[in-house]
Amino acid sequence: MAEKKHKAGFVNIVGNPNVGKSTLMNQLVGERISIATFKAQTTRHRIMGIVNTDDMQIVFSDTPGVLKPNYKLQESMLAFSESALTDADVLLYVTDVVENPEKNMDFLEKVQKMTIPVLLLINKIDSLTPDPSRQGEGSDVLLGRIVERWHALLPNAEILPVSAKNKFGVDLLLKRIQELLPESPAFFDKDQLTDKPARFFVSEIIREKILLYYDKEIPYSVEVVVERFKEDDRKIHINAVIYVERDSQKGIIIGHQGVALKKVSTEARKTLEKFFDKHIYLELFVKVDKDWRSSKRELDNFGYNPE
Repeated sequence: MAEKKHKAGFVNIVGNPNVGKSTLMNQLVGERISIATFKAQTTRHRIMGIVNTDDMQIVFSDTPGVLKPNYKLQESMLAFSESALTDADVLLYVTDVVENPEKNMDFLEKVQKMTIPVLLLINKIDSLTPDPSRQGEGSDVLLGRIVERWHALLPNAEILPVSAKNKFGVDLLLKRIQELLPESPAFFDKDQLTDKPARFFVSEIIREKILLYYDKEIPYSVEVVVERFKEDDRKIHINAVIYVERDSQKGIIIGHQGVALKKVSTEARKTLEKFFDKHIYLELFVKVDKDWRSSKRELDNFGYNPE
């Protein structure tokens, strides 16, 4: 009996902001790897999530949403997204049922030229609602029109409707990815879940709470750095700094008598305890780092160099 050959490859997820890339990544990996909130520009880094079986390893990669950069942080985010086009074995291009297919055509034109398998995923099909004034046009007709528009733009892509939120189509997608993977030995240890260290996920979870609980520009002016991560068998002590660009933002993050910061700390601690399955002692501090989003030196210090 012939020995079953091992498959392995890099499956990179790209697309515009807020189409559900991070939710899809978490469903495919089966773990909470990427921040998934209702706000755009949530993912800032390229984050790997690794799925292992005895005869296969899939290295998924979530990327920031594609956008026209307005400052250096967004330039770094776009560079992370573009780098995902150069080293993929399979590309997942994620859109949804309301997005204009011609948004960010510069990036889409690069996808059009790719020779590797491209799976175009039309996400959020659970939110597709027919116009009651147009009789006879059910959800299937509307979806058909969306598929036709995308097929005209990416004629070589396989188009799969999915709902990452409800896991519809995710198993079928995973099966298709497995079929497309090349034969290869594993790239990472079989017990490895991601390429990021524990400190990275601490900072992402804290940043997620800030995204959820603060409005307007505040979440996008924030960076979180873990300065202390001390772990033993039962607990983890964490000290983290929330950097903002203005003194006024520092006051908003802290809130009256520290109430706002305490809420972030409490909610982040609860999530961290579930993530690490240990008791968490979390201390948060807020500091001002003026215009860090436009400083190459600071962006390098914060790990935003895509090279």
